Amino acid sequence: MQLEQQELETIKALQTEFAKAKMSLGDLELSKNQILKSIEAIKQKFDDNELKLVEKYGANAVINIQTGEVTQNEG
Repeated sequence: MQLEQQELETIKALQTEFAKAKMSLGDLELSKNQILKSIEAIKQKFDDNELKLVEKYGANAVINIQTGEVTQNEG
């Protein structure tokens, strides 16, 4: 007994489609990991910069991101 040609082609096509989907998922996961590492690096740079600004302007400094104006929080 043997599969009909169309049945065999359908199984092969589905198997190929499944393998491509798994490969895409793996690529997506790699991209996700790279983005997460990038986010961690940005957060570290932000924290380092924040420490420098605290040293320079004080812990109560409030910085307006739009204008760069630095004021002191009274509270």
